[in-house]
Amino acid sequence: AVEGYCKISSQRSYLPVPDFYCRYVPNVYQEILALVFAVKEISKNPELLPNITLGFHIVNNYFPAKITFKATLSLLSKQQKFLPNFTCDLKKTFIAAIGGRLTETSFTMATVLSNYKIPQLTFGTFTPIDEKNVFPSLYQMVPNEIHQYNGIIQLLQHFGWIWIGIMAVDDDYGDMFLQKIEPLLLQNSICYAFILRTPPKAYIDEYIHLISMVLRYDQLFMEDKVKVCLIYALAPGMENLRVIILVASLTSLPSLGKVWIVTSHWNFGILSIQRLWDIQSFHGALSFAVRSMTPPGFQEFLHTARPSWVKEDNFIQNFWEQVLCTGNENLENLPSILFEMSMTGHSYNIYNAVHVMVHSLHVLLKSRSRCRNAIGTEEIIFQDLRPWQVFCFIFNIFFLLFIFLCFFVLVVVPVWESSINANILSSDSLLNITAQVLPLSLCNDHCYPGSSRKKKEGEKFCCYDCVPCSEGWISDEIDMDVCMKCPEDEYPNNIQTQCIPKVFTYLSYYEPLGILFVTLATVFSLITILVVGIFWMHKETPIVKANNWSLTCILLLSLLLCFLCSFLFMGRPEKMTCLLRQTTFGIVFSVALSSVLAKTMTVILAFMATNPGSGMRKWAGKGLSNSIVLLGSFIQVAICIVWLSISPPFPDTDPHSLKEQIIMECNEGSVIMFYCVLGYMGFLAIVSFNIAFQARKLPSSFNEAKFITFSMLVFCSVWLSFVPTYLSTKGKYMVAVEIFSILCSSAGLLGCIFCPKCYIILLRPEMNKKEHLIRKGM
Repeated sequence: AVEGYCKISSQRSYLPVPDFYCRYVPNVYQEILALVFAVKEISKNPELLPNITLGFHIVNNYFPAKITFKATLSLLSKQQKFLPNFTCDLKKTFIAAIGGRLTETSFTMATVLSNYKIPQLTFGTFTPIDEKNVFPSLYQMVPNEIHQYNGIIQLLQHFGWIWIGIMAVDDDYGDMFLQKIEPLLLQNSICYAFILRTPPKAYIDEYIHLISMVLRYDQLFMEDKVKVCLIYALAPGMENLRVIILVASLTSLPSLGKVWIVTSHWNFGILSIQRLWDIQSFHGALSFAVRSMTPPGFQEFLHTARPSWVKEDNFIQNFWEQVLCTGNENLENLPSILFEMSMTGHSYNIYNAVHVMVHSLHVLLKSRSRCRNAIGTEEIIFQDLRPWQVFCFIFNIFFLLFIFLCFFVLVVVPVWESSINANILSSDSLLNITAQVLPLSLCNDHCYPGSSRKKKEGEKFCCYDCVPCSEGWISDEIDMDVCMKCPEDEYPNNIQTQCIPKVFTYLSYYEPLGILFVTLATVFSLITILVVGIFWMHKETPIVKANNWSLTCILLLSLLLCFLCSFLFMGRPEKMTCLLRQTTFGIVFSVALSSVLAKTMTVILAFMATNPGSGMRKWAGKGLSNSIVLLGSFIQVAICIVWLSISPPFPDTDPHSLKEQIIMECNEGSVIMFYCVLGYMGFLAIVSFNIAFQARKLPSSFNEAKFITFSMLVFCSVWLSFVPTYLSTKGKYMVAVEIFSILCSSAGLLGCIFCPKCYIILLRPEMNKKEHLIRKGM
């Protein structure tokens, strides 16, 4: 059944039904040619239906159901005059029907044909109902529309169109479309701004009413954020939307500028007034089409089409008059909107339907032939065949063919100009068609990397605000719902779009601060060695003898080791350096402080022993000073042993304190034990300070108590400043604070105690005499 459009009066009349004026659609003529080509192709094949002539009869099914019923019933009669259930023509056997294009037409035909169990193969619109229960003889050559809907979703996702409009025909088919497409849109995070329903049919006398509806569709024209509109309408409803869009372009309404996505039911050439209007309004539209292939020889067959076929083809004259002028033109010169040289989806379905029926009939005849040969009966009488006998054979062949047919393809609709041979463009040309700019159909602009989406209250989930990522978080894609936290060993870049690996940091020997400390430690170490050399060279002088040579050596050696301990704090933290740095410095500096305390006690006891009858003389020997040094050092050693036993320091990393760096440090293990070491050194310094302060006024030329007092003040000032500064800094600067404190406190002891003596030894040798000592002592 090949369709035409016509309008009949709804008024009742008991007069004979007049002939209807029908409008032939030019590009549907290819479907007739596809039917003819398939029949001729089969007739030329000697292996299919040998000795049998295949014929066909084309009936116009029209739109009104009562006319479709009449046209279908006419297929059952073999007379010019319609006589149902009466067959007198034994030369022709009606086996199957192909049609129709619309679901309503197919159901109307199936209502009649199913009663007679006549196979019917549809080639137009897919019907989602369980037609095998309602119409057991109905077979659909069209793929399930769910594949098309999935393709629409993939298309929207490909171009990032998540804010769209929907226009659907206002009938049962539009309702079924919305029931299927809305859940798919929701599942794939695509929103629709509006749903507009268009009338299912329109006739020329209703256009004035249709034009008045344009202003009702203000959302379609005013919603400028919606750049993409999805359209679902069958052939009768196409013209309605066409009128709406045309009238809008002629009024003061804003320009649409939409990208139209239309389903496979559309046929731009089917519009009745397309010869008067161009299709500029649909420029760049994306249309889905049923997958098809062009059989070999089909285009050559089309080239042979001429008006001279009028004796065999009653349609070609009307077709030629509408699209061409003389009888010498070729069909390939026509614009594709009027006629395509490659086989369309509907034509391909008709072509396959013919082959399904012929192969089913061929298999049926072969099976019956084998049975008759086996029992030796006469030849097959073709007129004995009944349409229902081919049912099971149709199903087997139809199933194999349907595996290929369940696909849709996407094409782009270009502007058609009558002077240009327009061709279907590929989807890659979409940017060229849309003025070099890809249309954005979003409720709001994208949330670009560095931010995440936050849903707007009271609006659809496609509408959201863009919120910058929090500190330490990034988003590296467009429209991320949640920012991602960078791993501990990475940090965000300035625009928070990617995580950058953190660099390891520690106080290196080769950076400026490290070089400064190495230089200071080396210089102070050399100065200490120089002082040792000076004292060694002048060890027989009174000033050296008066300062207890053994304690002086112990103090200078411990100060030298303190300066060298600063090297343990520089460089990459290792297990051994972490174990030694704090404990070594604590023990060595405790030895130095114990030596200072011993020297101070020696001075006091020496003066107390000079009093008549004093019992302090027995305590003023070297044994007391050595005991003080050993006892003071042993306590610190014990503290360090306990520390290393219960929770020793170890190499560690701190990825949190600094944004762009990972601190390589020595974890002190037990912070309490660390502060016990510092506290004990502070205790020794305070005791030394108190004793030295009491002995500062003792009469002696070489009384160093006042210098010890000052050195203890320097030590206490440095380490009291060290604790808050140490706690408030991170990374290598925390290590630098400790190195600075070590160098300053050690240098304070060295300078305050030994500089005055070196000054006398080197610059005032006259004061380094026994006579001067006796005179000052008196």
